[in-house]
Amino acid sequence: MISNVISLSATAEFQLDQLIEYYELKDRVAASCNLLVALDAAGKRIATAPQSGLPAPRPYPALAALGLRWIIEVSYWISYSKDDPPIIFGIFHATADIPNRL
Repeated sequence: MISNVISLSATAEFQLDQLIEYYELKDRVAASCNLLVALDAAGKRIATAPQSGLPAPRPYPALAALGLRWIIEVSYWISYSKDDPPIIFGIFHATADIPNRL
């Protein structure tokens, strides 16, 4: 389960729900569990060192203009604000077409 270390925006909650629904429709329950574990680990990393993230994933330099920080946890890119406290704004599988999903 996701710890209460960091909050999710409404968009991030929607993305999380969509990913879990996708995995469950494909009968990939373990993938759903792995996603939640990765998100929990990302939340802890962000809460501990929010400035350690990257300006944007390398394949998508135009996303740097959004001003969000990004980390990768397992196979998920996690975007979050630099606010205090930070908020997770996006959860994307590493193979996702991120610019067309923001």
